Amino acid sequence: MLASIRPDSWTLPLFLHVLGAMVLVGGLLVTTTSALVARGDGRLLRIGYMTLVTVCLPAFVVMRLAAQWIASKEQLDGSDAPTWVGIGFMTADAGFVLLLIALILGGIGVRRLRNGRTGLVRASLFISVVMLAAYIVTIWAMGAKPA
Repeated sequence: MLASIRPDSWTLPLFLHVLGAMVLVGGLLVTTTSALVARGDGRLLRIGYMTLVTVCLPAFVVMRLAAQWIASKEQLDGSDAPTWVGIGFMTADAGFVLLLIALILGGIGVRRLRNGRTGLVRASLFISVVMLAAYIVTIWAMGAKPA
């Protein structure tokens, strides 16, 4: 019902925000799964890291830019923004820091995979587990819209 009373100018930024968030969570799920299933297998670890680079990073950029776009259109980017908007911005900003750390650790770790050392790539991919958990809480907050 609420969607039927939204102005048409909000449709594209909201769609891009939701699309970016869905692709980001899907990419993190693939990354997390490959980290948990790999058990030292370099190929699966490399797939997980490449998913982080090629899927999660662009999806994060789309999600975050569209979030700012829709928040400014709905005038939700001020100090009087609802709690769910604050949760979204907080997890997105913290998630960006974690994503950068994971990308740097994984980039170094992928080079070391040739020598059989998987520690940095595994650490990078386990950061995605933390990000996935945070984004699941965020999805709940966006859907339930508490206070």
